[in-house]
Amino acid sequence: MIPWLETNNEFPNTDLALLEPNGLLAAGGELSTERLLDAYQQGIFPWYNEDDPILWWSPSPRCVLLPEALHISKSMNRLLGKRRYYCTANQAFDKVMYNCAHLRQEEGTWILPEMVDAYTLLHKQGYAKSVEVWRENILVGGIYGIQLGEMFFGESMFSLESNTSKIAFITLASSLKYAGFTALDCQVGSPHLYTLGAKDISRDAFKHHLKACQKVSSASPWDLINQINDPKDIVSFKLTTSTTDT
Repeated sequence: MIPWLETNNEFPNTDLALLEPNGLLAAGGELSTERLLDAYQQGIFPWYNEDDPILWWSPSPRCVLLPEALHISKSMNRLLGKRRYYCTANQAFDKVMYNCAHLRQEEGTWILPEMVDAYTLLHKQGYAKSVEVWRENILVGGIYGIQLGEMFFGESMFSLESNTSKIAFITLASSLKYAGFTALDCQVGSPHLYTLGAKDISRDAFKHHLKACQKVSSASPWDLINQINDPKDIVSFKLTTSTTDT
């Protein structure tokens, strides 16, 4: 059994999360700004379907990308080199969330209207961020998530054209590296993320990263993205990333 959260209840210790389903920690509560920030500070995130109560998760292992471990394949380098796309940060947060939700409607999306409202409020308060990918002023890809200190908690990304979610991810990770961020939380691993350099770590290791990310970075990854725009230039700006053969 997992605990049911009332409005003023604290989260249980994440070590009490279930093994099956992996990481399920609690149910109930609300999507207030205070609740969500408290959750992310402890490595907890909401994920639930339309007919479910709010479910809170802290899986182990946890998929993360250390920004210095970002891998950019030769094929992606060639695509970036064509300079077909440009990126912005926090210019179309609502549209990024809409597309992330819309593309998952057939299979069932957790990005429900109340989630959109809650994260849009977090965006207005400066916590939720987005990276947008554009081709000729048309939004074709993006990613959004939460920034707390020097940690970025990725929530969802989308592509309307081939590889544009990878462009958003690469732009984000490269900019986080420039700004000295500790880690990019990817929550649950996938082949798509592993090819970009993400890896699975234990809950204890993830807690270590959480503790290390509390201070606020003196550099802004978002300013870098908006100043440079071109993903290829962002990748190469005072950065060193590895290139794979695939």
